[in-house]
Amino acid sequence: MKDYYELLGVSRDASEIDIKKAFRQLALKYHPDRNPDDKGSEEKFKEINEAYSCLIDSEKRTNYDRFGTAEGMGAGYSPFGGTGFGDIFEDIFGDFFGTFSGQRRPRPAKGHDLRYDLDITLMEAAFGTEKTFEIPQWEDCRVCKGSGAAPGKAPITCPNCKGAGQIRIQQGFFSIAKTCGKCGGQGKVITDPCKECRGNGKVKNHKNIHVKIPAGVDTGSRLRMSAEGEMGIYGGPRGDLYIYLNVEEHPFFKRDGNDLYCEVPVSFPQAALGAEIEVPTIDGSEKLKIPSGTPSGRVFHLKGKGIQKLGGHHKGDQAVRVFVDVPKTLTQRQRDLLEEFAKINGDEVSKTFKEKIKNLFTGDE
Repeated sequence: MKDYYELLGVSRDASEIDIKKAFRQLALKYHPDRNPDDKGSEEKFKEINEAYSCLIDSEKRTNYDRFGTAEGMGAGYSPFGGTGFGDIFEDIFGDFFGTFSGQRRPRPAKGHDLRYDLDITLMEAAFGTEKTFEIPQWEDCRVCKGSGAAPGKAPITCPNCKGAGQIRIQQGFFSIAKTCGKCGGQGKVITDPCKECRGNGKVKNHKNIHVKIPAGVDTGSRLRMSAEGEMGIYGGPRGDLYIYLNVEEHPFFKRDGNDLYCEVPVSFPQAALGAEIEVPTIDGSEKLKIPSGTPSGRVFHLKGKGIQKLGGHHKGDQAVRVFVDVPKTLTQRQRDLLEEFAKINGDEVSKTFKEKIKNLFTGDE
């Protein structure tokens, strides 16, 4: 029975990093290139690869810990789990060794994601909207169909690497693989480039993006549009487009989460005598009753007049702060009435207040 932990020299609670580190050290020690005449090293090298392929896979490692041996993992178990020996070794060492992995095949890779910042109004955020905007996108050249070669021409096998995409250099015990500088690892070179894309195989176009923005979004909300990012390589899928929203400030409403705040002026008679006023809301105007004797700065709440919760139906509230609007100019009639009111209210009250303030500083009682 093989003890994979013992083969790699790690404890049973070793982390993935510890396992990779131990494997790398042992692989360098027992690599056949360093021990060409030692059959034992080659067998040892295979054993540590078998141990690594098991312990680096969480599911296989769990089964191994449960049954104790590779044979206990059930029918059909393979120490490499269907992954080739070269692929495992390549994942750890990359292009450093070339003896076992052979020619490294280009792997499909997803394209990069893109970001677009979009400004919307408060009303658009409150009720949802649809927007169309333009983004630049790389696409396959329509003339050469992405090959980069002129119509009727085709890329030729790279004369430098003979189509391998890599140049191998022997340095002592090691065989080092480097990406071919002539073809860039493609294995082919273009002798007659396409005039449309200048041999790139890709051209930049502009695409209109239409997006539906749901009600309730706020600054910082992010929308994802699948496969609208940059092109993948070697046949990989496109990346995604992420739309980051910025809700512009509103001249009347202030937002805090799903609640709205606003300030509404009332006249002195309205505050003193009471009144019913109309207050703007995002749904239209709403009547608000102002009780008599309302002081400036009092806050009233209009329930359910805020912004809808994103992905839900509940709405926030609208807080209305009233303030007494003091007129900057008065007609003679208005002045006369206010002076009469002041006399009725007792002008000596204000004089008494001034006298009290004066006494605070003079020390008089």
